[in-house]
Amino acid sequence: MERAGAMTDMYDQALLGILQHVGDVQGFLNILFGFLYRKTDFYRLLRQPEDRLGFPPGVARSMALRAFKNFDHLARQDDERRQQELEEKLKKREEDMAAAGERMKVPAVVEEVELSSSGEHDSTLDGAKAVGSQDPMPIEEKVETEATVAAVEPPLAVAAPIEAKPAEVPRKQEQFQADPDSYNGAVRENYTWSQDYSDLEIKVMVPKHILKGRQVSVDIGSSSIRVTVLEESGPRVLMEGTLLHKINTENSVWSLEPGKCVLINLSKVGEYWWSAILDGEEQIDIGKINKERSMATVDEEEHAVLDRLSFDYHQKLQGKPQSHEMKVHEMLKKGWDAEGSPFRGQKFDPSMFNISPGAVHF
Repeated sequence: MERAGAMTDMYDQALLGILQHVGDVQGFLNILFGFLYRKTDFYRLLRQPEDRLGFPPGVARSMALRAFKNFDHLARQDDERRQQELEEKLKKREEDMAAAGERMKVPAVVEEVELSSSGEHDSTLDGAKAVGSQDPMPIEEKVETEATVAAVEPPLAVAAPIEAKPAEVPRKQEQFQADPDSYNGAVRENYTWSQDYSDLEIKVMVPKHILKGRQVSVDIGSSSIRVTVLEESGPRVLMEGTLLHKINTENSVWSLEPGKCVLINLSKVGEYWWSAILDGEEQIDIGKINKERSMATVDEEEHAVLDRLSFDYHQKLQGKPQSHEMKVHEMLKKGWDAEGSPFRGQKFDPSMFNISPGAVHF
């Protein structure tokens, strides 16, 4: 059940938004464990019998390791299955090639004819001459003709080379959505772009010999963009044009992945979805993209609400007081031991109170 629950895709959009915003797996893991550190008792140790939050020493590490091993086992199974499928394909290919080789027949070698220098003719040659009497041809010319035909005609076993077809560029939004580099965006001739609620990410492909930042020039304006690389023959423009909407240049940055691409992050001025990067280029269908907001775009107030709901859910699973109950308990404790209280001197008992979530405003 634990592994089956983790295989659900109901959180994929939120997690994908975080991964796209961070940019790499290590940063993604840091975000996840940072959340556990800041907002949960995952790293808190139970040292005293009266401690109510946290885990015994070593338990949190075991939980993380167990989760890793669960999916590491699945990954090894996937690798073994792929290896087995590859071996079966290679074996079948070898069998097909062997069967095709047996069906191929080697062309017959042209029969050599020995000519006598004394001028005497063999009976075989006489017979051949008699048969071909309708179109007489000297033996020497006939041998040369057969040799020429054999040289011109290719052997039957030789197959004409097949030209490899170039990879087809995705054109449908469903294809764009399947690739993180074009998620909610598109693939264009020499760049791909994706977007979330507040940012755009562009990957401009560069030649393999572009390895240093000084070989690249990126000019980002509030309404324009230009990407140039320095070749031996001079500057070469890879991307240039007017942006479809305005951007915030102060929060827009770029970096070079040596030999691969220029990675550009543009900060939107307004929180709306773009249908293209450059004005005049082919636009995407906004109705077919995922318009859900990722956690990375939620403001502080909304974050606080989500954090409280997450905390309450975690507390409820452990049978512990939720945030609204804890807040009321703090107020009740102040009057529990107050002068004239019938409970003075007794241990505070929160089970005496039934507090609904609507009774407290945060």
